[in-house]
Amino acid sequence: QVQLRESGGGLVQPGGSLRLSCEVSGRTVSSYVMGWFRQAPGKERVQVASIDWWGGSTYSADFAKGRFTATVDNAKKILTLEMSNLTPEDTAVYTCAATKGRIVSQQYDYWGQGTQVTVSS
Repeated sequence: QVQLRESGGGLVQPGGSLRLSCEVSGRTVSSYVMGWFRQAPGKERVQVASIDWWGGSTYSADFAKGRFTATVDNAKKILTLEMSNLTPEDTAVYTCAATKGRIVSQQYDYWGQGTQVTVSS
């Protein structure tokens, strides 16, 4: 079992930045790949970025490249998503997830509750 708890969402103006964090707990956490997903109203959930606990395997969606960065603190077991140059199109519920499967996948094994990010002036 893996438990995930996100924090850091909120309201930000276009062009602004935001940092999301996900506290990860449970047994054998280091054996999981971690990911960030987002779901906007009326749209399907999409994978944003993923990373393993050693930073050796990573993935970023095309819309995230150059603006979003996923990092991990292996000692504290915290997953972070740094987001910059945000636009209203980035408004969504952002959720962290964990998998022992493929890094690029919608079928992650464990999911957090999600945190709302709203980009608006």
